[in-house]
Amino acid sequence: MPREILPRVSTGTGSTVITNIGELVTNDPATGSGLGILRDAALVMADGKIAWTGPAADAPAADASFDAAGRAVLPGFVDSHAHLVFAGERAEEFAARMSGQKYDGGGIRTTVERTRVASDDDLRANVRRLIGEMARQGTTTVECKSGYGLTIEQEERAVRIAAEFADEVTYLGAHVVPAEYQGDTAGYARLAATDMLAVCAPHARWVDVFCEQGAFDADQAREILRAGIAAGLRPRVHANQLTEGPGVQVAVEVDAASADHCTFLSDADVDALASSRTVATLLPGVEFSTRQPYPDARRLLDAGATVALACDCNPGSCYSSSMAFCVAVAVRDMHMTPAEAVWSATAGGARALRRTDVGHLGVGARADVHVLDAPSHIHLAYRPGVPQTAAVWKAGTQVR
Repeated sequence: MPREILPRVSTGTGSTVITNIGELVTNDPATGSGLGILRDAALVMADGKIAWTGPAADAPAADASFDAAGRAVLPGFVDSHAHLVFAGERAEEFAARMSGQKYDGGGIRTTVERTRVASDDDLRANVRRLIGEMARQGTTTVECKSGYGLTIEQEERAVRIAAEFADEVTYLGAHVVPAEYQGDTAGYARLAATDMLAVCAPHARWVDVFCEQGAFDADQAREILRAGIAAGLRPRVHANQLTEGPGVQVAVEVDAASADHCTFLSDADVDALASSRTVATLLPGVEFSTRQPYPDARRLLDAGATVALACDCNPGSCYSSSMAFCVAVAVRDMHMTPAEAVWSATAGGARALRRTDVGHLGVGARADVHVLDAPSHIHLAYRPGVPQTAAVWKAGTQVR
């Protein structure tokens, strides 16, 4: 199990009641459709889980209390796509894109070079810093990928370090083809599906592949994903980010938990997602940072697909850890309603990780609670760029 690395603010180990909640977003179907909102509500946490929700006037006694003062309370954000084990940054690359240079994913190799020479302690410090940054903004569940090592030793190091901090760890040896394998993509794919996978699988829960022009084709992606499944890992796919390629179809074929990016989709891709368990995880911070077209969330939602939002925090295509920012962009530029965007950043992220214990505040869920410094979830999109996190609990421990 990953160890707790967030600072403890509370000292008690008993129950806590949050009372005087103006708007409680539960995402609990038992409470109602959509966000399952309760007003003038209270919530009780005990033993790291949600023990009770209901009208504030009926709240049971608890060992400690927190007055929400009419604020909104949400489930903690579930960020199901992040690349946090890296060294260095690529600000100059970002500036070049803002000056008109097209994003093609090639800058990943720059981060690979810097990550390979970084110490374990430097990599740990960076992951710790970013997960702490996420927690202070209300993100309580984080998925973290490897993919900036691209050798057997370096990828094993990445997943091992990620497992010290993140809730979910993904082996992404098939991120891009490293320089030493240029001209032999098939050979590197075999390595990623065999010896590299064997040392990484014990530290990970997921296997991922960048199925894209310039990375790995459909057959190579299938080879790596099926090998990961045989090793006990569950699949997810970087799909259709740069082109209308085969990634989504491969993801649905292997029953991947999510197809991530989904920027360029055919009608067949949309139909496949809508008729499957595979979640379409959209990463609006990437399009903001690369000036690519935004994914058409409205098209996916109207077709009946399940949509998640995630940050894709990484040093190249999106160096942002703010789920609130992603919610605001999804509402403004991807035509989601505020309620749809908040659901996708919480319950949707949980579905993309096939988790039932996070992303909602139903009784028995992990007590991951985000108190906004605002009266409604709508303010996440209504007041973009404004810090709005008043308090955060992860598994019943206050971390902000």
